[in-house]
Amino acid sequence: MMSQMRHFSLKMNDGHTIPMLGLGTSAPSQVLKSETEMAIKRAIDIGYRHIDSAHLYQNEEEIGRAIQMKIADGTVKRDDIFYTTKVWGTFFRPELVQTNLERSLKKLQMSYVDLYLLHHPEALQAGEDFFPKDTHGNIIFDTVDLCTTWEAMEKCKNEGLTRSIGVSNFNCKQLERILNKPGLKYKPVCNQVECHPYLNQSKLLEFCRSHDILLVAYATLGSDARKKWVIKNKPRLLQDPVLNAIAEKHRRTPAQVALLYQLQRGVVALAKSFSEQRMKENFQVFEFELTPEDMESLDGLNRNMCYLQDLFSGHTDDASYGND
Repeated sequence: MMSQMRHFSLKMNDGHTIPMLGLGTSAPSQVLKSETEMAIKRAIDIGYRHIDSAHLYQNEEEIGRAIQMKIADGTVKRDDIFYTTKVWGTFFRPELVQTNLERSLKKLQMSYVDLYLLHHPEALQAGEDFFPKDTHGNIIFDTVDLCTTWEAMEKCKNEGLTRSIGVSNFNCKQLERILNKPGLKYKPVCNQVECHPYLNQSKLLEFCRSHDILLVAYATLGSDARKKWVIKNKPRLLQDPVLNAIAEKHRRTPAQVALLYQLQRGVVALAKSFSEQRMKENFQVFEFELTPEDMESLDGLNRNMCYLQDLFSGHTDDASYGND
């Protein structure tokens, strides 16, 4: 049963496995880089083996240092860690996709990552600015065919720089563009999107399942309002009365219930917390089980509500978007 699944993983469509519970590492700018390094070391000591980051988060040097220290002290081997990074839109030109990955690998002091994702479906003007803008403050996009970007991702996998490749923040139509690409060598193993009881992504989950693509959920507990891309004044998920009633019934925390909701749907869940106590609590999520009635009640909380803004169109609702 669930209590025996402390290190439970799911098999991806390329044969590799991914731990169902991961640690998200995006943090508000107020958080010191040294805190990220300490948090990763704590997380590995607690038992986390799945760590999710990205070029955009600007913390891979600290994460790499923490992982290398835990390898050096014998806590883990490199193969014990499942590490995800993402290629940002300014590197979507095919000749830049591997460059982005090699930058991450150098910072991480690793020879490969376990999962490399397209961070979002839009190509941005190449350069060092994460959000290139014109004189009117509008984002400058690039005319890159995502299918050619995907071919460069496939090359990274073939060359052993990443074990698996996937996407993030894609909707069904955008996924279909990749899936229907002539000469497709590897389809995405996963689609990482904002997903929580207020935005349960049921249609997208069904679509992904039908194509043997895993859904990976970020913002599973809501999101930190200090982040500049988080929409302000949204209802706080962890204060929801239904969620709290279920938590009280099981003598668990609302966060544990929100995480287990995803795991029991077959969704990989990323939990973002640098607090040692909360990291420990979140890691105890496999020690109980939600009933079918609990799951039905949590399904009923869906309101198609995003916590994270669409960073490029300005839309703030009804989208599977953002970065955690």
